[in-house]
Amino acid sequence: MIGMKPWLLGAMLFSTLCAEEFNYDETKVSPYVLPLLFEHKDGTPAMSASLWQQQRRAEIVSLLEKEMFGKAPPRPALRFRVMEAATPALGGKALRQQVRVFFSSKDDPALDLLVYRPAQHSKPAPVIFGLNFKGNQSVQADPAILLCRSWIDNKDLKKPDVHHALEESRGIDAGKWPMAYAIERGYAVVTGYYGDIDPDVDDGWKNGVHALFPENESQRNAESWGSLAAWAWGMSVAMDWIVQEPSLDGKRVALQGFSRLGKATLWAAACDERFAAVISQNSGAGGAALNKRIFGETVGRLNRSFPHWFCGNFRQYSDNEAAMPFDSHFLLALAAPRPLLITSATEDRWADPHGEFLAARATNPVYQLFSHTGLTATEMPAPGKLVNDRIGYFLRQGPHSVTEEDWKAYCDFCDRHMPFNP
Repeated sequence: MIGMKPWLLGAMLFSTLCAEEFNYDETKVSPYVLPLLFEHKDGTPAMSASLWQQQRRAEIVSLLEKEMFGKAPPRPALRFRVMEAATPALGGKALRQQVRVFFSSKDDPALDLLVYRPAQHSKPAPVIFGLNFKGNQSVQADPAILLCRSWIDNKDLKKPDVHHALEESRGIDAGKWPMAYAIERGYAVVTGYYGDIDPDVDDGWKNGVHALFPENESQRNAESWGSLAAWAWGMSVAMDWIVQEPSLDGKRVALQGFSRLGKATLWAAACDERFAAVISQNSGAGGAALNKRIFGETVGRLNRSFPHWFCGNFRQYSDNEAAMPFDSHFLLALAAPRPLLITSATEDRWADPHGEFLAARATNPVYQLFSHTGLTATEMPAPGKLVNDRIGYFLRQGPHSVTEEDWKAYCDFCDRHMPFNP
């Protein structure tokens, strides 16, 4: 519930987690069979790029809408307000801009976008766009960044009863958003707080963008959209603004997401083919990792701990992954033929790095339809080595997080697959 004390919710989740046992042993992964990517519902094969684009892709989108994420409503006509015009930042190397994008004719809820772009570019800048977890003010210790206006969890500041953004939260996640490094590499960075779109709590879908569609919620069923679909929908609304902004290159936008937002990023890219490249980091079960391996986090744990993320139909696969008529390679394949980068971390066994790598490998046949080799590596690479194929893979030493080393991999990948000349 949105009014539930975060510490109490955390204690409940921790208690649930401790009561369950999770597999971290490769020798205990039971045999599993992955559903075929190339098979229509009528049993005929789909073995060409045109058949994939014209029929099979839409079948998979429909399947994942019905069984996993739920179907989002149409996006609104673009309406936005410039909150801050381009202003010198980062020692003059960047221009900072802030824009509020609205989801309806109402002024709330709305998504505040924070933009840093290279100051010296003579052409529109390529973009790395991703949502953040703690409000725009958390990504840089910059007093000019607007404080988040949405419900927020301040447990990291040891203030679990305070649910508005605090001045002391400025820059607390700056390590995950190395703006100066991205600017140096020639990329604009666009971000917004995911809670502006939908609060990440099980509130019965009474807040955020779900509340804008009361007719949907009054008829909510097992196929209705959850929070992951809402965050993905919000990313597409943000993209509506990005593509019309003259200082940004709307044809060179890489969509990035970490952890649960890595799951949402994969679904956003599946539903919106305007994103030129896709980067999913440590997204694990329900994201890039093969669910049928039942390694680390499981479908059952996702549905029990985060019942608001997926649609109701996904619950039938709790502790029943073998019955899934799809797996994560279906989700990854929807990025094709666009560049797709999957990143993992050695200590993040909960997100199953090996399962993420195997899913990327299982996606190769779709990329091959478009004359791309996909992921050429047959074994997981050593930590720190980027496999920079059309399907890229990067494994970093360390825990579940985002670092400048990850951003170096992002930029190296984008340099190759969506090159630009400033």
